Amino acid sequence: MPKVSKATASQVHDFGAAVDHAEHLDDYTVDFVSIRDTHSLAPLLKGLPGDACQCPHWGYLFTGTLTVAYNDRPDETYHAGDAFYMSPGHVPAAEAGSEFVQFSPKDQLQESQAAMMANAQRMANHG
Repeated sequence: MPKVSKATASQVHDFGAAVDHAEHLDDYTVDFVSIRDTHSLAPLLKGLPGDACQCPHWGYLFTGTLTVAYNDRPDETYHAGDAFYMSPGHVPAAEAGSEFVQFSPKDQLQESQAAMMANAQRMANHG
């Protein structure tokens, strides 16, 4: 049975405001995320449909708080101990000190991540 932990994840990405330990398990990606600085992903999601992440995520919040905005319904707030589902069309924000694990369809996540990386690059190039 495939498995992964934060310590055994083969991909570690330090984004400054967050650190992500990731591993692909078949067609899903497991991400262990540690938030250093309070932030929203809204600027990085620009250009995606609805300027929102279109990849669904299932997860569990170990510590902290996540707030998820949707265009078609009220914001959702998750607290430590909550299991969550973020449906397509979401814009997440996290408080410093938050830690969670999320499970996402690999191909859909890679599409969203590519758009976010392109936006981050544009922002870095334009100061």
